[in-house]
Amino acid sequence: MEWLYSLFLEHSALQAVVVLSLISAIGLGLGRVHFWGVSLGVTFVFFAGILAGHFGLSVDPQMLNYAESFGLVIFVYSLGLQVGPGFFSSFRKGGVTLNMLALGVVFLGTLLTVVASFATGVSLPDMVGILCGATTNTPALGAAQQTLKQMGMESNTPALGCAVAYPMGVVGVILAVLLIRRVLVRKEDLEIKEKDDANKTYIAAFQVHNPAIFNKSIKDIAHMSYPKFVISRLWRDGHVSIPTSDKVLKEGDRLLVITAEKNALALTVLFGEQENTDWNKEDIDWNAIDSDLVSQRIVVTRPELNGKKLGALRLRNHYGINISRVYRSGVQLLATPELILQLGDRLTVVGEKAAIQNVEKVLGNAVKSLKEPNLVVIFIGIVLGLALGAIPFSIPGVSTPVKLGLAGGP
Repeated sequence: MEWLYSLFLEHSALQAVVVLSLISAIGLGLGRVHFWGVSLGVTFVFFAGILAGHFGLSVDPQMLNYAESFGLVIFVYSLGLQVGPGFFSSFRKGGVTLNMLALGVVFLGTLLTVVASFATGVSLPDMVGILCGATTNTPALGAAQQTLKQMGMESNTPALGCAVAYPMGVVGVILAVLLIRRVLVRKEDLEIKEKDDANKTYIAAFQVHNPAIFNKSIKDIAHMSYPKFVISRLWRDGHVSIPTSDKVLKEGDRLLVITAEKNALALTVLFGEQENTDWNKEDIDWNAIDSDLVSQRIVVTRPELNGKKLGALRLRNHYGINISRVYRSGVQLLATPELILQLGDRLTVVGEKAAIQNVEKVLGNAVKSLKEPNLVVIFIGIVLGLALGAIPFSIPGVSTPVKLGLAGGP
């Protein structure tokens, strides 16, 4: 049994990998368990590590330091990869306001930390760790530790403060959200909010009976109308087609329109009449509606399309197809010309089979490239992030240069 003892208790690189893997497996497994409808997810790994340390399980300090640093780098870098495509565009949609609010929270938290340190006698490094734990902000803890190292101070004490405060930070946030939802938000408001969700698409059929839009192109009508909509199909004289933006509408045309449900009434006024058929059922076979048109989902995998507007590709006019919906991270979006594409977006394309094959070449649809990422580029990005984090920035009035460190750089 000596080999078993050395595997779990004798400090070595192998023992560190085994212990950390075991703690991660136990934490991830328990994180799937629901308590009163709530699960802690990956946070349970943190609790599993606390319990393991409490019962005397330890690893080599150098290996532990490496695991902490590399784990933090991977965590913040992968988070950056996830939010990167829409990060800069978000500043045009309230991002500046949200960042100002975030800075306010940071300054308020810093002020409370300094006041609590003087009032309770707890050292400032410990209080910084408590702040990071209370806000469950692991990158902030990493940044604090890096700063203390640069100042020549003990950098391990904030980790203990974070560990003490982290459980209450997790549980407290969950309880606060549940309390706010129960006390301040009515069930009716939640239902209305879900119904009016701008991302939730709605399919409706209309007949053109409004003389104001007779003999006008879809492009002109779109400029006239405030509600955003996409015309997926047009029925005329028993024939189904994909209308381009230059298509002129005639009296009696039947239109299959994708929009938001709250816009249905306004579009009824615009077009003239809404049909009663429910096109939002999941069992509708869209390919059986007509024999000439095919509906297919295509994945955006070409890197050069990332960040481009859907309308800039002019797929409808070039190939005679229509993109009715876009699925992104489980959210269904309306395929308006202003929609900015991201890698991994799944587009519902309607058109003739040959045309859809041409659109596949434009968008990529190489799912394998998403499942097998370019690891060379990923690791080069990590190296560049670490290099950026190592650059010292001199701030007037501060004796020690400031660095972005392992958290900010990646």
